[in-house]
Amino acid sequence: MTRIISSLSEISDSHDALFCDLWGCLHNGVEAFPGAVAALQAFRAKGGKVVLLTNAPRPSKFVMESLDKLGCPRDAYDLVVSSGDAAQDAMFAGAVGKKVWHLGPSKDDGFFTEVPEEWQGQAEITRVDFDDAEGIVCTGPFDEVNEVPEDYRPKFLLAKMRELPMLCANPDIVVDLGDKRIYCAGALAALYEEMGGEAMYFGKPHPPIYDLARRKLSRLGGAEDARILAIGDGINTDVAGAAGEGMDCLFITGGLAHDQFGADPQNPNPELLRTWLEARQRDPLYSMGQLT
Repeated sequence: MTRIISSLSEISDSHDALFCDLWGCLHNGVEAFPGAVAALQAFRAKGGKVVLLTNAPRPSKFVMESLDKLGCPRDAYDLVVSSGDAAQDAMFAGAVGKKVWHLGPSKDDGFFTEVPEEWQGQAEITRVDFDDAEGIVCTGPFDEVNEVPEDYRPKFLLAKMRELPMLCANPDIVVDLGDKRIYCAGALAALYEEMGGEAMYFGKPHPPIYDLARRKLSRLGGAEDARILAIGDGINTDVAGAAGEGMDCLFITGGLAHDQFGADPQNPNPELLRTWLEARQRDPLYSMGQLT
């Protein structure tokens, strides 16, 4: 049964590196959480490595710029590895063809314009209109604040008929932007699959993002999987991914599922938490309300 802790410092000596989620753990899309920032800084001060592992559909460069704006200092982490990084590799390798239709907001344009060094001079990906596309790259709804997946059913029906593969750059279903819940690319990809379309995923809980994170961490000295702690609030992404990779996991209950464990988000009710986890057949080694 999961052990409820009150501070990361209680278990930090057992781990050399953290794979820490962003949205719901380090920030809420509006501002960084001071307690979480301090916890990561303290872990690094003791010699630990912090990899921010996020399902954001943008390359890590843009994720870091967003963190700056949210008030998260760069001394709180060593690396950022995003679903966008892993999905970019697949796109430039031609996973969904050379001519792609981009389904997503303009803020994700960097997914196409920021070509990774290893693909410089050989990337031949062109964004085209839907009618000319060989595949779809989905980074989210065009209007993530107001649109829902069902808005795309007619377009997806046409895409399915043409057998267009979809590259999903963010497997998350929803995130909380302040106090508003919004849909992510994962919700659109799920609908497309439900309708009979083909979708490919590269972020948590799927292996490519973890493989990329390990490779980048190895440049800083690396860490054995048994000494890596995955931190996140997504039961089907962070917790499931950690289990699949054989890593310890710290489940943040005050994130996406904050209303399931009692009235105090910082102190989850043990019985409610146990019942909720059992229903989902998940058993993270540790749990806590908010990262501190």
